[in-house]
Amino acid sequence: MANLAQHLLDTAAQHGDRPALRMDDAVLTYDGFRETAAGVAAGLRSRGVRPGDRVGMVLPNVLSFPVVFYGALMAGAAVVPMNPLLKAREVEYYLRDSGARLVVALDAIADAATEAAAAVGVDSATVDPVDAGATLGGSGNGDLEPRDDQDAAVILYTSGTTGPPKGAELTHANLSGNARTTQETLLEGTPDDVIMGCLPLFHVFGLTCALNAGVLAGACLTLLPRFDGAKALSIIARDRVTVFEGVPTMFSAMLHQADRDRYDVSSLRLCVSGGSAMPVEVMRGFEEAFGCIVLEGYGLSETSPVASFNHPHAERKPGTIGTPIRGVEMRLVDDEGRDVRPGDVGEIAIRGENVMKGYWGKPEETAKAIPDGWFRTGDLARQDEDGYFAIVDRKKEMIIRGGYNVYPREIEEALYEHPAVAEAACIGVPHPELGEEVAAAVALKPGQQADPDELRAWVRERVAAYKYPRHVWLVESLPKGPTGKILRRAVELPAEVRT
Repeated sequence: MANLAQHLLDTAAQHGDRPALRMDDAVLTYDGFRETAAGVAAGLRSRGVRPGDRVGMVLPNVLSFPVVFYGALMAGAAVVPMNPLLKAREVEYYLRDSGARLVVALDAIADAATEAAAAVGVDSATVDPVDAGATLGGSGNGDLEPRDDQDAAVILYTSGTTGPPKGAELTHANLSGNARTTQETLLEGTPDDVIMGCLPLFHVFGLTCALNAGVLAGACLTLLPRFDGAKALSIIARDRVTVFEGVPTMFSAMLHQADRDRYDVSSLRLCVSGGSAMPVEVMRGFEEAFGCIVLEGYGLSETSPVASFNHPHAERKPGTIGTPIRGVEMRLVDDEGRDVRPGDVGEIAIRGENVMKGYWGKPEETAKAIPDGWFRTGDLARQDEDGYFAIVDRKKEMIIRGGYNVYPREIEEALYEHPAVAEAACIGVPHPELGEEVAAAVALKPGQQADPDELRAWVRERVAAYKYPRHVWLVESLPKGPTGKILRRAVELPAEVRT
């Protein structure tokens, strides 16, 4: 049985009375999870959903998300998860492109999904945050539809730097294998674990490493619909969370929480960071403040997502993304696809059980991304003598200043070392002679002070003369994507930099 939802049935058979999902006072056991998901599967069938159909989901991290997700899989559908903040026009694009038969949305925020479904001419359904079965449940056949390893389980839309979003087609084998490797070799989870569910489940990091790996372990996933540093710390203390997974901005928010010392976080045994590079200073500060280890890894929507990690029982190298996980190969290549020389910067290429089937309905884009069986990530890295990879930067975000390559990550790391800096984003701005000039937007920690001249001088002392940012300006906060990842491309330039 290749269906990813088999994991839920297996765990419920072993640990049916244990808590599976929690959101504040609402708790669902594994038996309850399985039964409600089976009801949703029956309800979807009654609405005409057949094996291979696509079902859109516009849900935040509420109890109904895992239930609808596994219910759709049980019905044999492929799930198209969407960010609840999307506008109707954006939802409409996803529904049209994926050919979805139905979209399920949270009742309180269903307007965009309902409007989009009407525009496309497909059915829509709403669920409340806690009991998806109340409106979507059906009676009758709640059995698991058999699926092939290579059938799509999820179509996850990913925004490139050009063109409309593309749907990464992740198979049952992709997601099942990545969840199992995450669970067995990284989390080493047990039914006694409580996993913090603050990573968006509509994003593959949260979906695989929190939900699917948690189900395999028989662990409890405690959900936080909208991330807030103080609320996250209070949930860790209340629920005795053992595994925290987040993106660097989440770690930073908890670290800079003014009253962090009043929360008991002694239950934490493992923290996992991904989504973007973790500044070394943030990692060091977090580990000192909270007394736990942070393991940094790397992956993409197209790789289900985990590709490499600092493994629990190997040497941990802060500032690196570790080594490839089980079942995955990684190498560094030049623009022609040839291996780069040891120590040189190259583009990460990935091959393995985690690599997507392709971009939904886009064979040319798929061939471009996976020209020879190796997925081209667009990320630049170096590999050290021990085989550890360190991200240098996004290939497309590299700044070329007067013929010299400047990697934004390096400049940001230098800024993060300044005691007043909370967040930093380094970008290239047009320059008439040099092509591009280095610029940086900086958000300061609460109550801290530093002016742009001081920050510019700080970086100048730490990097080569051609690298330091000639333009530095202060902002209240930096633009972030749905997972909390800082979006360099969305940073607004002040007037004096634009002219």
